[in-house]
Amino acid sequence: MTEEFVPKRVFFEPKALEYPLGKTLVESFRALQIPVTPTSSHNRVTGIPGNNPAQAYREAKGTLVIGVRRSEKFQTCKPSAHYQLPLVTSCPGMCEYCYLATTLGKKPYVRVYVNIEEILEIASKLIGERSPEITYFEGAATSDPIPVERYTGALKKTINYFGRERYGRFRFVTKFTDVDSLLSASHEGHTRFRFSLNCDYVVNRFEHLTPSPEKRIVASGKVLNAGYPLGFIFAPIFRFPGWEAEYQHLLERTAEELTRLAPQGWSSEQLTLEFISHRYTLKAKANIQEIFPNSLLPMVEEDRKFKYGQFGYGKYIYPPEELEELKEFFAEQVKTYFSLAKVEYFI
Repeated sequence: MTEEFVPKRVFFEPKALEYPLGKTLVESFRALQIPVTPTSSHNRVTGIPGNNPAQAYREAKGTLVIGVRRSEKFQTCKPSAHYQLPLVTSCPGMCEYCYLATTLGKKPYVRVYVNIEEILEIASKLIGERSPEITYFEGAATSDPIPVERYTGALKKTINYFGRERYGRFRFVTKFTDVDSLLSASHEGHTRFRFSLNCDYVVNRFEHLTPSPEKRIVASGKVLNAGYPLGFIFAPIFRFPGWEAEYQHLLERTAEELTRLAPQGWSSEQLTLEFISHRYTLKAKANIQEIFPNSLLPMVEEDRKFKYGQFGYGKYIYPPEELEELKEFFAEQVKTYFSLAKVEYFI
């Protein structure tokens, strides 16, 4: 795939033109001869084509909406952070298992917000309320912010902001690799830059329009070299014929690249690991089968164990004995390749 996200169509709230970034974005997309249309609200966009759920989903993924975020409240983001930091919503990638396909509706168009300074002012107030405790913000709870960074510069501005904050910390995760503009940011170690990794088998089948595992690993090496605290989320982990060899290769190759750039090794403060096994809800399954009618995702209830989640709904996870085998396998891989890294969790 191309590393650059180029939208097929753009919508903008007229109020966005009152901000320098909004005006620049609208003018830039018009200069590229991309259709640019006003919309009354970034929350209610009409004019995205699609005769069925699969078409509507794909067209939405190629749609960019430029808006102004008006709410002064940030959603909580436990347990990984205290608050979500809303810079972007959605993502141009089309991962079949993605929970955003459920939470963002049938047309999960990509949304950017042009009032970044106002958003960061709200973050400042929240930091002040909790100081001298450290307040953590998650920048990718409902998005992948990297694909639109080349247009907005919002991520670099945010990283620089947190670099100046004594009691604020920032973290985000991405599958994308256009990271060069962020390597010179003044992060001061206050932003943890995380990559979502998976093996070739999973990426090739289920993570459409995203970079290969190898490209993500190379990008993570650049980030490590730039001095950022680094993290990897291995998710979702699947069991399939040959899964052990695929995942072993993935962790080995990742460790090889990082060791090449940091031969002295890394501490638990520098590198964190998160492992999440595949799970699904019946609502998600129904949505996935509408959007991806030929999906090969393993979603057979008889092969799974039903478990109630913390938010009151049930999900289907791997049976205890299979989950334990996964945990033991990855614990051994961590011991071999990342013995000094901090494992945040395995779920």
